[in-house]
Amino acid sequence: MPNSEVEMQMHVNNSLLLLVIRVETDKVLYLLLDRNIPFYDKKLNKHNGCVNTVSLNENGNILVSGSDDQMVILWDWEVGTVRTSFHSGHKDNVFQARFMPCTAHHQTIVTSAADGEVRLAQLREGGQVTTELLAEHDDAVHKVAFELQNPHVLYSGGEDGLVQHFDLRSKNSTKLFICRSFRRRPTYTSFVNLMAISIDPRNPNYLAVAGADDYARVYDIRKYKWDGSTNYGLPCENFCPAHLIDHSEGISGLCFSDSSELLVSYMNEYIYLFPKDQGLGSNPVSLLSDSDSEGKSNSVLSTSNASLGIKLYKGHCNRKTVKDVNFFGPYCDYVVSGSDCGRIFIWRKKDGILLRAMKGDRHVVNCTVSHPHTTMLASSGIEKDVKIWVPNTTHPFQPVNLDEGYDVEDLENDDDSYDTDFSDSDDGTEEDVFADGVTF
Repeated sequence: MPNSEVEMQMHVNNSLLLLVIRVETDKVLYLLLDRNIPFYDKKLNKHNGCVNTVSLNENGNILVSGSDDQMVILWDWEVGTVRTSFHSGHKDNVFQARFMPCTAHHQTIVTSAADGEVRLAQLREGGQVTTELLAEHDDAVHKVAFELQNPHVLYSGGEDGLVQHFDLRSKNSTKLFICRSFRRRPTYTSFVNLMAISIDPRNPNYLAVAGADDYARVYDIRKYKWDGSTNYGLPCENFCPAHLIDHSEGISGLCFSDSSELLVSYMNEYIYLFPKDQGLGSNPVSLLSDSDSEGKSNSVLSTSNASLGIKLYKGHCNRKTVKDVNFFGPYCDYVVSGSDCGRIFIWRKKDGILLRAMKGDRHVVNCTVSHPHTTMLASSGIEKDVKIWVPNTTHPFQPVNLDEGYDVEDLENDDDSYDTDFSDSDDGTEEDVFADGVTF
């Protein structure tokens, strides 16, 4: 058989194997979340500061974390050991550390930080690590975004409102555009302080950004020239629940599902899932102007979230820090987020029902990431460790009454809520709750 046919057959076989793994993993995860099976495994504890980022390589066997201590650590999370640790080269807190996709032996890591820098780290033979500056922003860079099947291209969005494009083949960066606010009040800056950025896995031409503003914006990057000669700046679509337009405190995290839905976490509010065809268009200000000037409610703005297919996930509190939000499971069937109360919340995506809340930090959980193929979740927050969550039947199931230990309204109005400790001890065991429609 010719080599091309052999390679094609191997690709088909691998694809079928991956499909079987995903289906079986999805079944197992459904059973675990539907029954009283505890989750908890171990702590990965080597950082000397808050752990602000956790992510996994494509195979899921290596976890990378970054911290206020400016260090990046690569973990063999299954056995709990450090593979490599190195100084990021940043001069301030590391906010993001991720493997570039489709790179040999997972040797390329991109980091961003509070110092406004985006840096590239290369893992060399013999354990040596080199880091170099890719580009700078005028303010902190919380997130970077990658095309899933492209080992060369990435994007960054900073608190300066700037979105940049990088091509690692040339090490060049291009300033694509400044994300401008639609608000015309004098109390607001003209640009949006960006906190989150994500690329649609089904169509990498679409880039979503969000931050200190009402809207999650989606841009068609085909409208920009990589030589920096354009500053188009107008999104092709905007998403926001009608009641939060001109009334939100901003967005801390967003991500696309595998079917191009957009998941958005609002500060001091809830998490929303928007179908890709239920946006407000490229210029939502025109909708507001039409509604206000004619004294009648616009048909889009007066329609309920539920009737538009927008799903709601509530119960957590997102007020104190920059929290991301993610999907859990190989088919994005669950939604997962940290909370100011120190718990990890898991909802069923299709109906918003809260299935589980696990104690993940004594103070605040900021980051969660799920394994691409197995029932594993990693989390981090204000504490100096990373926690690994896998099914663990050695710990007894311990239900928690959320109404007794955690009231969202009380937490939001309490300036000391950051120091709230919901655990009786820090012995490494988990507290867990299942609910069929928990309300707060």
